[in-house]
Amino acid sequence: MNLPTGNSAQTQNRKADHIRICLEEDVQCQQVTNGLEHYRFTHCCLPECDRNDIDLSTNFLGKNLNAPLLISSMTGGTAQAGMINQRLAAVAQHYKMAMGVGSQRVAVEKPQVAETFAIRKYAPDVLLFANLGAVQLNYQYGVDECLRIIEILEADALILHLNPLQECIQTKGDTNFRGLLDKISKLCFQLPVPVIAKEVGNGISASMAEKLIAAGVSAIDVAGAGGTSWAKVESERAETALQRRLGRTFTDWGLPTAECITSIRAISGEIPLIASGGLRHGLDAAKAIALGADIAGLAMPFLQAAAESEAALYELAEVLIAEITTVLFCTGNVNLYQLKHSGSLQRLQ
Repeated sequence: MNLPTGNSAQTQNRKADHIRICLEEDVQCQQVTNGLEHYRFTHCCLPECDRNDIDLSTNFLGKNLNAPLLISSMTGGTAQAGMINQRLAAVAQHYKMAMGVGSQRVAVEKPQVAETFAIRKYAPDVLLFANLGAVQLNYQYGVDECLRIIEILEADALILHLNPLQECIQTKGDTNFRGLLDKISKLCFQLPVPVIAKEVGNGISASMAEKLIAAGVSAIDVAGAGGTSWAKVESERAETALQRRLGRTFTDWGLPTAECITSIRAISGEIPLIASGGLRHGLDAAKAIALGADIAGLAMPFLQAAAESEAALYELAEVLIAEITTVLFCTGNVNLYQLKHSGSLQRLQ
């Protein structure tokens, strides 16, 4: 296989920068929120159920999960990233949550770092998502490269992430997005696993979701605005004053997560939907699911915990599960289906 050209050292350095910046700098959206604060659950003072009977299990893309949670795509390609992925995979396996990894482009350019993504041995039963920037399909990537990254992870699905704003601000970003929808469509019918379309923190609109669904994607991760701003992240590592200015100007660009969920559900009740983008606790996750998402993805909380210790990760997972369980109990719902259809989540006036 002829590997796509690229500066693997530059890609690897970018991975290290991203982890450092996310952990050390304030790169959260400043003004836009995930939109979930506009909703409130109706409290049920008499649930008429036993909290011990509450069931958080669900099925996503044909695989059973014990909790409706996704450890969202974050990293890989460096020694530190490999350690983080290993810890995340272990907690995902323990709690039977889904997990994605960061962009695997670096593993194609530099095969010796593929091991930092090879987490199936730590998570044999987990729903795992491989990951590649969709724009790479315009930069010499095709079916062979996608098959390679799926193989590295032994993945159940492939995320194609959509990040035009980030590429605009990133040093030597890949900004040729021409004709990508057609290439995504062809890929959807050529790969042996489902394809998930995902933004990286600026959201997917209903009209864009319609086009992606028509193109053949099997699921959508809205990854809306309200959490980590990749424009801000890239401005922190910018090499020019122009890049820094662009990143700061567009820190709050995008569609709030709640808006993405409701607008996409209005045009499709069937497409499997992941809610991510600024979710920080189990109450956010429960609201997103009640709005119509199937599972909820979190990144920053898991990254911070994984960087701290394995114990911190397990504590976070326990808290998230307890928070979602508490929402169900205090709304009188014993499972996620009931939560979605109970009408217990109301928009505040």
